[in-house]
Amino acid sequence: MMETVHTVLAFIFAIAVLVTVHEYGHFIVARKLGIRVEKFSIGFGPAIFSWRGKDGEVEYVIAAIPLGGYVKMLGENLDEQGERQLEGQGEQLSETELARAYHVQAVWKRASVAAAGPIFNFIFAIVAYMMVAWLGQNVMPPIVGNVLPGSVAERAGLMAGDVLKSVNGNGVVSWQQFEESLKETVGKEVDIVYTRQDMPVSVTMPVKEFEQDALLVNVSEDGLGLGLGTLVFIDSVIPSSPADRAGLMPGDQIIQIEGKDVATVRALIRSIQQHAGKPLTLGVLRADTYLQLSVVPKAGADPGVGRMGVHLMAKPLSDPIIYRMGLWEGVAYGFTRTVEMTVLTVQVLGKMITSAISPDNLGGPIAIAQLAGRTADLGLAAFITFLALISVNLGVLNFLPIPILDGGHLVYLTLEKLRGKPLSVMMMERMQLLGMLLIAALMTFAFYNDLMRLFRG
Repeated sequence: MMETVHTVLAFIFAIAVLVTVHEYGHFIVARKLGIRVEKFSIGFGPAIFSWRGKDGEVEYVIAAIPLGGYVKMLGENLDEQGERQLEGQGEQLSETELARAYHVQAVWKRASVAAAGPIFNFIFAIVAYMMVAWLGQNVMPPIVGNVLPGSVAERAGLMAGDVLKSVNGNGVVSWQQFEESLKETVGKEVDIVYTRQDMPVSVTMPVKEFEQDALLVNVSEDGLGLGLGTLVFIDSVIPSSPADRAGLMPGDQIIQIEGKDVATVRALIRSIQQHAGKPLTLGVLRADTYLQLSVVPKAGADPGVGRMGVHLMAKPLSDPIIYRMGLWEGVAYGFTRTVEMTVLTVQVLGKMITSAISPDNLGGPIAIAQLAGRTADLGLAAFITFLALISVNLGVLNFLPIPILDGGHLVYLTLEKLRGKPLSVMMMERMQLLGMLLIAALMTFAFYNDLMRLFRG
């Protein structure tokens, strides 16, 4: 119960922060450009708290449903009656008030207001990543934990325990940096410097191309045959599952599958998936006792893909270290990391559209809430990293040219500039309806994915 409350509170806090950042971008740019803002709301639905600013012009609201927010500007939503319907007011607006209405502003001003929300999300991410760099991150040291037999790395002479120092002349201080440095080398040769017993060794290796990982997040393993090395444990067993019937228990360490050592969770999952309906022999360590158990994975939601009904947990062979950056190094990291995550988000969206990545990977509010709770448990730096990642995602998504999103408004304004006049109210309403249907369908699909993940375990 307490864990659920903790997750919900972390989720609400995260959404409130990110929505506030986004809407404040719209708000502050509108105010700076002289546009009258009438309401700034965090959340939807009935107001829990509301107050007016010192000038009495803006009503600030904290509403009951913390899943969004909005900035209401004078003249933002006009119908066919035009200015007479501004805010539903019966009195005639003065020329001074009318001059501050949103709809009479130059196209560049309205475009600036529309773009400000997602831009502020990117600015927030930059600052957040800077803070993480200065606070210090828990990172895995670049120590080789395992080398796959017959791999490129084994042929080049690398061994477990080697400490990786640089990739193509660029120093690495964490395994993540090593992975990131390898992404541009797929299909090429890479120069790696490592130390063995404090003695530097330089080696050049070809990084083979591969298809399994559309996002290239495991280049070291798939391209070179190197891994951090992990101990794989069973965290929980689903009742009446193949694992339960085979006698597997929480806390069991899986050390072998079909007589081969298990070094990564990925390799274990891959073997299980490939053996739907076929018996697998697992070597298990339970309280210092070695057991051999046979399990028959059953087909899951995808035909022919085996599942044995466990939640796995991995413990790296090496302990994490805290890595803190200096002032200017942290500033550079804030910008470069935001750019990297923006590019990655765009690539993910593109690969989902082209089916290079399954849309089943799309997460909704439940997935975000779970991630919020887990990162909050890991500490301040991890939670700020989560906020930065979601902020980048919000920035990218809001720039998509979909009606009702900021990107859609920018499309409207571009067409208005090209035509010399705004789109008709009827056309705008139809496009808005289409946008709402698209977003509703996307949210429904993401929520469905969340529920399926919960039920499948």
